[in-house]
Amino acid sequence: MHIRIGYELTYECVQPVPMVLMLNVHPSRRDDLIVPDKMVVEPIVRLHRYHDTFGNLCTRLLAPVGQIRLSAEGIVRDHGEADPVHQDALQHAIEDLPDDVLVFLLGSRYCESDRLADSAWSLFSRTTPGWARVQAIVDYVHQYIAFGYEHARNTRTALDAYHERVGVCRDFAHLAIAFCRAMNIPARYCTGYLGDIGVPPCDLPMDFSAWFEAYLSGRWHTFDARHNVPRIGRIPVAYGRDAADVAISTTFGPNKLTNFMVHAEETDLNIAPG
Repeated sequence: MHIRIGYELTYECVQPVPMVLMLNVHPSRRDDLIVPDKMVVEPIVRLHRYHDTFGNLCTRLLAPVGQIRLSAEGIVRDHGEADPVHQDALQHAIEDLPDDVLVFLLGSRYCESDRLADSAWSLFSRTTPGWARVQAIVDYVHQYIAFGYEHARNTRTALDAYHERVGVCRDFAHLAIAFCRAMNIPARYCTGYLGDIGVPPCDLPMDFSAWFEAYLSGRWHTFDARHNVPRIGRIPVAYGRDAADVAISTTFGPNKLTNFMVHAEETDLNIAPG
């Protein structure tokens, strides 16, 4: 399967504004890029790319006064299969976890696992450790939060979502992550492309999607509390502790986002791997 991906973002700046952007497909899928998602910037400015501490590909630039337009088009080769389900995946004892996984047990800006610990243990202590426990958390969050773009708020934390019971995909992910960490299951936040492949099309404008991964049986497994069904064509852009680590743009000065478009759809374009 080939998936065409891309975005277009336009900012208005009243002064030069440094920006850090996280918009490229994650390096773990670099070999699947048939047409690289090269960032095009208008007007042309100097770009500096680096990998952050989570392995995400970041781009730094200085946006000039006025309008700056960022865009990319790429084609990704995908296996076309839904997210795998491994119901026998086991939960690790904390002392057996790899060193680099431990950070995903800690509370973070949007995932207050310490403040949700009592609720988590009350809700999930009787579930079977491992995949079944994570799935129980996903089932609960999926039913507990009412989804709606009108509920979007970039300051809402997992604790807020628990009290308010509304949110968008990032809120579903944050609450599920916080519950997992409270139950001693490492969980990391994921953002990327998720088109309507294999599901009825949505007539709402597309955005980058958020889901999470839990560390079980020695590897990371995909879970999606927003949709709660295995999906096809998930293309990651970035991984982190929560949304603060994987913002598509972090800006250091006054600006206004005046245009935002994202797309991901299956394409029948027959391009041989090159």
